[in-house]
Amino acid sequence: MISGKYVDVSVYQKSKKGNHFCGDSYFFIEEDQLFLGVLADGLGSGEIAKESSQVVVDIVKQHKHQTVKEIIDLCNKQLVGMRGAVMGILKIDFIDQSFTFSSIGNIGIIILEQGCKKKRNIPSSGYLGSRYRGVKVMTEKLNDGTNFIVFSDGVKDKELSAYYFKDYNVERITDAYKQNIHHTRQDDTTLMAIRYKGEKG
Repeated sequence: MISGKYVDVSVYQKSKKGNHFCGDSYFFIEEDQLFLGVLADGLGSGEIAKESSQVVVDIVKQHKHQTVKEIIDLCNKQLVGMRGAVMGILKIDFIDQSFTFSSIGNIGIIILEQGCKKKRNIPSSGYLGSRYRGVKVMTEKLNDGTNFIVFSDGVKDKELSAYYFKDYNVERITDAYKQNIHHTRQDDTTLMAIRYKGEKG
């Protein structure tokens, strides 16, 4: 687990059965005014998929102060001619006390407040590197003690209903997930548990 001033993050990741490379890539950073997290899944699996998902991460690192939509558009342009990728991106603004999230393809997010599921985002269809029709960008008010569960398609719907996702401690969430799932994965699997602790940390 990485514990920042305002945000805690814990990540579980495992590659598809038989693959040395995981096609999922992720990145997160906390600064004085913002937190930014991204999860990308390259189409297919193995090293080629990893190459595409890493392009997304590299662009996010370079353009972290741009808007969520601008970052997604940059990723889409860069991936034209490559294998392609899907992605989800979460930006928390500590000054405005708001969060913005968007995803394209099969990267999902569940938002929980005080252990109760508030909503599950429905990703935009398509993938980066193609002529996708744009994405929906969601911006909402940020409340202390909000958890964000961001996950790739290796995480199954029935796994997301487990009781431990309501835990406030992100490390316990990923540890419990690791202990309770079948460890031979048919898809690359990444689960990011992110908690906004609040202005006082």
